[in-house]
Amino acid sequence: MNKILLVVGTMLSLAVTAQVKMPSPSPTQTLIQDFGLGKIEIVYSRPSLKGRAAFGNGSVLAPTGIVWRTGANSATKVTFSHPVTIGNKTLAAGAYGLFTIPGEKEWTIIFNSNSKGWGSFTYNEAEDVVRVNVKPEITSNSTETFIIGVGDITPETAAIYLKWDKTLVSVPISTDIKSTIRSQIEAATTGATANSSAYQAAANFYFDMDKDYDKALVFVDKAIAVDAKAYWLFLLKAKTQKELGDKKGARASAEICIKLAEAAKNADYVRSCNELLNSL
Repeated sequence: MNKILLVVGTMLSLAVTAQVKMPSPSPTQTLIQDFGLGKIEIVYSRPSLKGRAAFGNGSVLAPTGIVWRTGANSATKVTFSHPVTIGNKTLAAGAYGLFTIPGEKEWTIIFNSNSKGWGSFTYNEAEDVVRVNVKPEITSNSTETFIIGVGDITPETAAIYLKWDKTLVSVPISTDIKSTIRSQIEAATTGATANSSAYQAAANFYFDMDKDYDKALVFVDKAIAVDAKAYWLFLLKAKTQKELGDKKGARASAEICIKLAEAAKNADYVRSCNELLNSL
C-alpha cells in the first residue's frame, strides 16, 4: 500500500510541476503601428541588462561588429502592409528579419528576406534586401529592457527606433500615399456618388498634404455648393485663399464662418477665424 501511495504521490507531483508556468526572461512583444495607408507590425523579444553592458567589445549581449538578432530568442520580424522606402530603396509589402551590426560610431541596419530564423544563427548576407548605416545617439538615462518603437510619425514618414542601455538608434522610413489618394479622390468626386464629404476630403488633402491650393479651392467650393451652412468649410476656404494671396477673399470667407459658427454655438471655430483674420 505504501508503495502504491508513493507512486501516486510522485505522479501527482510531476503533474503539478508540468503545469508550472514561468515568465520569460526576454518577453515577446508585438507592436502594431498605423502608418501611411497601412500598418507596421514588429514582433521581437525584449532582453534586459541585468547589470551587463548591452554593447561594446566583449559584450555578451550585442558585441561590436557582430550581426545581432536585434532582441532575443527568434530573430526580430518586421512586417509592412504597404511598400516603404528605407535607405533610398523600396521594400515591397511583406515580412522581413531585422538584423543589426552595432558599432561605436556607426550601426548597420539590415532588413533581410528571412524573417523566420532563430536568432542570427541562420542569417545569410545574400538574403539582405536593404542595408543602411546610421549613427547611434547616447542617451542621458539608461534603458534596462530593450525597446523597439515607431516614432516621429507623419502621413508619409516615420522612424523605427531601437533603445537599450544608453544607446538610441533611429532608422528613417517613408511611404508614398499621395498617388493612391489622388486616385481615390478621382473616383470619389466624379459620377453619381460624389458628395460634400468627398469634396471636403479632397480639399483637405490638397490643402494639407499636396499643397496644391488651386485644387483645394476648387473642391472646397464644390463642398460649399452642396452644404452652404457648413461653417468649417468656410474656414478651410479662408485658409486656402490666404495661401493663394487672396486676403480679401480670405476675410470674407472667415466672416461667413464666424456668422455660421456663432449660430451653431461653436466657439472654437469663431476663435480660429478671428486668429486667421488677425493674421491677414
